Amino acid sequence: MEQQLTELAAKVATLEASAGWMKKIDMEIFYWWCIALMFAIHAGFLAYEMGASRAKNVLASGIKNILAVAFIIPVFYFVGWWIYLSFPAGITPNLETGAAGLPWSASMGPNLTDSASGIFWGAFALFAATTASILSGAVIERIRLSAFIILAIVLGCFAWILAASWSWHGSGWLLTQFGWHDFGAAGCVHMVAGFFALGVLINLGPRLGKFGPGGKINDLSPHNLPFAIFGLMLIIVGFFGFLGGCMIYIGDGQWTSIFGNPTTLSAVSFNVLMGFAGGIIGAWLMTRDPFWMMSGALAGIFAAAPGLDVYYPPLSFLLGVGGGLITPLADRFLQKMGIDDAVGAVSVHGIGGLWGILAFGIFASGYPQTVAGAPDTNFFAQLIGAVTMALVGFVPGFLVSMLLKSIGKLRIPEKIEIMGMDKAKVPVRAYPEGHFGTPPRGMTEVPFPGE
Repeated sequence: MEQQLTELAAKVATLEASAGWMKKIDMEIFYWWCIALMFAIHAGFLAYEMGASRAKNVLASGIKNILAVAFIIPVFYFVGWWIYLSFPAGITPNLETGAAGLPWSASMGPNLTDSASGIFWGAFALFAATTASILSGAVIERIRLSAFIILAIVLGCFAWILAASWSWHGSGWLLTQFGWHDFGAAGCVHMVAGFFALGVLINLGPRLGKFGPGGKINDLSPHNLPFAIFGLMLIIVGFFGFLGGCMIYIGDGQWTSIFGNPTTLSAVSFNVLMGFAGGIIGAWLMTRDPFWMMSGALAGIFAAAPGLDVYYPPLSFLLGVGGGLITPLADRFLQKMGIDDAVGAVSVHGIGGLWGILAFGIFASGYPQTVAGAPDTNFFAQLIGAVTMALVGFVPGFLVSMLLKSIGKLRIPEKIEIMGMDKAKVPVRAYPEGHFGTPPRGMTEVPFPGE
């Protein structure tokens, strides 16, 4: 009998060990595929920006987007993860918790006892690259490549991740002190990137020919609108990986938000799809333009993003409709102010994210937090957080771009802008057969308005 009990105990211990191992593997697999899907965001941004550019700038726009991801990843490894772990309480770093993010830490490389750090770091590195891609579209056709890389690194490896430490961390001060809630990173990703882009655009100035005498706004049309629309749809595919990375899965049967609130993939699925549909319909009602309809789909998701874990799905739909209605209007307002945002990034991400943050404070106040001592959700917390996200984005974007402008390193020379960045900077041609406005051999290129 004693021997049987011993054998049974051994089998139970083996099963428990196996179950624990499977939980760890399941977690790794889930985030592994989230990261893979998130690359679809960057494929989408690549297609979106190349399609939105005029034919003479299409490859330069693509190169800029490719390099943004390539530079962000290593800098984020050396600096970004440490910032996230070090600053949840404010501007004074916690060196003890931040030590795990230092590049020489045992957590920052192959380690059989740590299956989480690399997976979470990878997802956050792709979040960082997403912020840079948001900036990338706004500034196409006139920014220097070197200036863009500097700005992308400042945004993706410093500004956004500091905002994430404050607002998208279980110990972030906006949560613990005020009761902030933002499930889908409408603040630290979309608002920060959108307002950072606004700061850069003020110093960068509009493309040649965008604005005429008397406040006339000229249409510098995309050279391949179907390709741009396809890119926008691909970004939405990638956002299912992005939003999966907004959840904590540890294999115990209960998903949580990054703040520790219990939720389910089912809840998020309802609300993402309803916000997506609402955004398309809102933009369609406002513009009838397929480009803005797909941009409205993104804005609709961002409008619902803070509450994807808790909203009643019809509310997500209505918030999405609001996002689709608001963002084209915001873009028109910016153009009237002389701001040339080539793809509407400021309005879609910045204003769409702002609407989502404030809407959560209106429609979801009083939701209890699981973090001990944290206030329930409330409008004041969302307002404080929204102002913080806007400032963390706009201030460094404006100041760094102003510095680059002051030393003559922000914008390409006028003659290159007229010629086209591809001809001046890229050793190959996008359309050697003369498609999409590239003149066949022996023909003279017709200048665009204002050139």
